[in-house]
Amino acid sequence: MIAIEQIDVRKPILESPDFGNDQIKTIQSALAEGQAAEVRQHWQELTSRASSQRDLLAAGIIAYMLAHQNKAIEYLSQVQGSGLGSFYQAQAQFSLENYGEARSLFEQAKKSGYDPILCDLLIAGSVRLSGDTDEAEKMLRGLAREAATRAEYSYQMGCIMADRGDTYGALEYFERAVDMENSHSRALFSLAQLNNQLGNDDDAIRLYEQMLAKPPFYLGSLINLGLLYEDREMYGPAAFCFQRALEANPNNERAALYLKDIESSAEMFFDEDAVRRDKQVEQILQIPITDFELSARSRNCLERAGIDRLEDLTKMSEEQLLAGKNFGETSLKEIREILDMHGLKLGQNVHRKQPEPLYRPEELSPEERAMHEAGVGELDLSVRARKCLSRLGIATIGELVSRSADELLSVRNFGVTSLNEIREKLGDKNIRLRGD
Repeated sequence: MIAIEQIDVRKPILESPDFGNDQIKTIQSALAEGQAAEVRQHWQELTSRASSQRDLLAAGIIAYMLAHQNKAIEYLSQVQGSGLGSFYQAQAQFSLENYGEARSLFEQAKKSGYDPILCDLLIAGSVRLSGDTDEAEKMLRGLAREAATRAEYSYQMGCIMADRGDTYGALEYFERAVDMENSHSRALFSLAQLNNQLGNDDDAIRLYEQMLAKPPFYLGSLINLGLLYEDREMYGPAAFCFQRALEANPNNERAALYLKDIESSAEMFFDEDAVRRDKQVEQILQIPITDFELSARSRNCLERAGIDRLEDLTKMSEEQLLAGKNFGETSLKEIREILDMHGLKLGQNVHRKQPEPLYRPEELSPEERAMHEAGVGELDLSVRARKCLSRLGIATIGELVSRSADELLSVRNFGVTSLNEIREKLGDKNIRLRGD
């Protein structure tokens, strides 16, 4: 095994006389190589002494790279006249969705000499996220001559397309941005998200992995990649992603819950052979009675009793069958032989009750019926929850509310987090799962 040489991060963080792009690149490389603990240790040492403009600038930018946005703002707001400092403070405000503050700081960074075209592109992004898509597009179009060759321009145009519902136009722009700059984090994240939504999981995983090769790390990318890994039963890599998310933000509830779900799943015994046998039995139970050669008397008796499938026979005792008109020992023998051929017996599921429907269509108002007949897509669930419902064959809200929490939790990869999400979404519509 070849040992990976560690990057010296002490010098750029604590010892270099200046702090600028060269130091930033070195720290980014170290974070990408897994030296976050070392960077954090030296950063904490730096913050304990930070008083000079150089140290405050370094402390704030490193805080941003470690996803400590509020700390980044605290330190960088004390830096005077630095375009670099204003730019990273704007990035931190942007990450906290304070778009008005971010716009002002990008303007300030521009006036202080920081890359004016990049600042203008990010100002347009702040305007878009503040809710004025038309104005943002107008600003971008005005920058086209100077900025069209930049990855950030294509990324911002992709966001405009996505906001307007043009998925494939957005994909084209995001792909162009990544082609221009293969480490453009936001373009990679948006492209990965779109591929995930379109079911292109291989491409989504590749893009999330590519994005995580360079900090700052988006917590959303770590969590989304972890969910994709988990869906493929790659539990080790999934747990690693959730753990990295918790290292960056120990209070991240989603990451903590997903990690707990994985740990719980690891303790559960999953018998694939048993599941396969159960599926085969279920298929046999659904075989129609009309598929078998029965005497006319037996066929007519079963038809009058409303027995259509083998499953119906397993829910009836011999006494119940013999109580039917014209149903005698000869017909009973025929039925036994058919069931024996398939490893079944009369009455074996006599106590197996079908769940009573939580609602009856005729009892619902037109509005309630429309809601129950609506697709589960109306609930705007996470990818993980949608995939679990798909495995159960649940397509409508009505089918969902006919299931209990235990039934949902029986699906692989379906944990308490997804259950709580579904309960919350149903609660917003004043409906609930069976048994809740």
